Amino acid sequence: MSEAGQILNGRCLCGAVTVSVLSDNPRLRACHCDMCRRHTSGMFISVDTLPGTLTVEGPAESFVSSDWAERGFCGKCGSTLWYGTLHDGIRHPAAGLFENAAGGQMKLEFFIDRCPQGYGLAGEHKRLSTEETIAMFSGEGEGT
Repeated sequence: MSEAGQILNGRCLCGAVTVSVLSDNPRLRACHCDMCRRHTSGMFISVDTLPGTLTVEGPAESFVSSDWAERGFCGKCGSTLWYGTLHDGIRHPAAGLFENAAGGQMKLEFFIDRCPQGYGLAGEHKRLSTEETIAMFSGEGEGT
């Protein structure tokens, strides 16, 4: 792994899958889309990492959930491991894999208009609607 940034080590619930990744700014990002909520039974929270630095050991599996994304999970305990984009192979690891969510601060929420009424995140951070999220990922909007 590169010398820039910090190495984050994490594991799934049962410990069968371990991950290591490099991050120069472990910001947290939450997604409220229907698929993330079905996969995690809540919002999916990921840690911002340097692309291509994630290593995974153990019985990790993935499920292609759409034309553009996959979702990783432990083949033994079912813990959520990552959200990945198929076109570039980048995997965004779940914050819950790391102690204290890698010490990250919440910086961005996706699909905020799909957030259930039963919960919400406090604090000052960027919140993108469905339209804004799709524009960002399609390259039509401002990146974050």
